[in-house]
Amino acid sequence: MTHTETEITAELVRDLLRDQHPDLAALPVRLGARGWDNQLWRLGDDLAVRLPWATPSADALLRKEHAWLPVLAPRLPLPVPVPQRLGEPSERFPRPWIVTTWVRGTPADRSPATRATEAADTLAGFLTSLHRPAPDGAPAGRDRGDPLADYAEECAKALASATERGLLPDPDAVRQVWEDAVTAPDWTGPALWLHGDLHPANVLTEDGTFCGVIDFGDLFAGDPACDLAAAWLLLPDGAVDRFYDAYQPAPDLATRRRARGWALLKALACLFIADAGVHGRPGGKPTWGPPAQAALRRLTASAGSPAPKK
Repeated sequence: MTHTETEITAELVRDLLRDQHPDLAALPVRLGARGWDNQLWRLGDDLAVRLPWATPSADALLRKEHAWLPVLAPRLPLPVPVPQRLGEPSERFPRPWIVTTWVRGTPADRSPATRATEAADTLAGFLTSLHRPAPDGAPAGRDRGDPLADYAEECAKALASATERGLLPDPDAVRQVWEDAVTAPDWTGPALWLHGDLHPANVLTEDGTFCGVIDFGDLFAGDPACDLAAAWLLLPDGAVDRFYDAYQPAPDLATRRRARGWALLKALACLFIADAGVHGRPGGKPTWGPPAQAALRRLTASAGSPAPKK
């Protein structure tokens, strides 16, 4: 993480609005969250301002959301943060920023889904609606979306590091999940629209099920297995088969195997971020640990039988 040199405050956000969107400047401003790429500031009751702060790539991600998400949002069955305004770089703040709709709910890393049937159906309905063929010119993935074999070295290093730190109770079982996934046939269908970053902090819950999806900065076109991995990270125990029954069109066995591999990679990444949080390192988020551990437990418990139950 490389924090921006400009300190982001409520007064700065108000100044930026006065300069470029004065009709919004009188609304109350308060901090919503500090994410991996952006800071989120509440703007009144129904809007939010997102400003890049911690990664150089955040600028392009915000512009991508502004360009594409308004096109996709109308067909999605869950609320998403729809960009309303674009702020351009200026002397006050040298990076672009956006005003979006505010999505209500609690991130799933802090309030996980507990109603298995409702959550599985809701997640499957959302991804069924999102996963449509993308047009020419759709964005490519950022360090994701390539064949799983391209991530073999990265996975081996992550497994070795997690084992050394004592984060994996059964490294051999985790390795078995990866070896099955990485040998699955590659995706040969059309490039589909994908969220690309469906970890527990980017999906919101209310009353035990999902009520919104946020942070589409990694939106891209590719293999749906990358998003289908979310079932392992987000759903309660025993809900994955229900999810695959509800998702349409029903994914073939190879796609389900690849999804397990993507879930493993995402769970390992969440483990490291959680471990950083436990030890007080920058960017660490302790709440990412429990869903990652739960996902790994589910994946290893089902190793060798990823096919749908008959």
